[in-house]
Amino acid sequence: MATTDRQPWWAWSFPLLGWLFLLLLPHEVTYAPLLGIALIGCVFAAVHHAEILAHKVGEPYGSLLLAVAVTVIEVGLIVSLMLTDPVGKAALARDTVFAALMIVCNGLVGLCLLLGGARHHEQTFRVAGASAMLSVIAPLAVLVLVLPEQLPAEPGPYFAPLQLAFVSVASLALYGALLFVQTVRHREYFLPEDSGVAHAAPPPPRQLVIAGVVLPAALIAVVLLAKSLSPALEAGVAAIGAPGSVVGIVIALLVLLPESLAAVRAARRNRLQTSLNLALGSVGASIGLTIPAVAIVSFWIGQRLTLGISPAHVVLLWLTLLVAVLTLGTGRTTVLQGVVHLVLFAVYLFSAFAP
Repeated sequence: MATTDRQPWWAWSFPLLGWLFLLLLPHEVTYAPLLGIALIGCVFAAVHHAEILAHKVGEPYGSLLLAVAVTVIEVGLIVSLMLTDPVGKAALARDTVFAALMIVCNGLVGLCLLLGGARHHEQTFRVAGASAMLSVIAPLAVLVLVLPEQLPAEPGPYFAPLQLAFVSVASLALYGALLFVQTVRHREYFLPEDSGVAHAAPPPPRQLVIAGVVLPAALIAVVLLAKSLSPALEAGVAAIGAPGSVVGIVIALLVLLPESLAAVRAARRNRLQTSLNLALGSVGASIGLTIPAVAIVSFWIGQRLTLGISPAHVVLLWLTLLVAVLTLGTGRTTVLQGVVHLVLFAVYLFSAFAP
């Protein structure tokens, strides 16, 4: 982290470019490449400014800040697309949330463990913190993604209105309890152990002010740019003959990119606890906050949500949770666990494109 007031040119120019494109360019397929470049640039800028703020507030607040910011992007994008096409996007929340869970718990965690293990051989973290987050992620995932198919009130992958309201409140309660433990009662569970890595000096005040202004601008630009690109994305998915659920995977990848980059950087610096705080915290926020928000919108527009996942994905979900418990149950990881999670992620991607 730089200790001067100077900012990289791309940290402010890409958000500015993104807003200029949004205001001046027609949102047509022809301009999709330019919008895509601006989108990726805004994501990198958001990572930069979020890391500045996270470095100032320290752990676990820094990871929590980025997790909530990413969830705001996800909710805003899903809601905006739902409002434009309520019937066609009834399954978007399910596809995006399940994709986020698979991307993080298998893809991101696997990549962090693989890269961190390749550089540092063996890495350590606090089991109490990882177990606390997994103990919330598991019931959230099962309640939202598995339970709808098991209840007789609404045949198929749906909750009855009262059931959806109850599950939404339960999701908020679980995530609220995790926040309380993470920030108040047992904050020490989520603090990185001293790994011998030199800590950078706190960022100067001017950098904090700039980050506080540019970060929300970059995050909002990401949402609006992604929404503008959605028609081109859907056309591309249809052109390659992939299922419509792939749109949810792409959205989740875009939304999680800022957090993923920060988590991988932390793992390579032998700060695996920070990586896990970022990764697992984003899954908890994604389910615990996204589903209640989308449920409110569904009640408002009178469109029921498609939430239940297929039997094949249920098996993959249970396998992911089991392997996560085994991986994070000892407090030590190597490249082996990283490879296992990445293979599971490859299986998920294969099943998504070739169901």
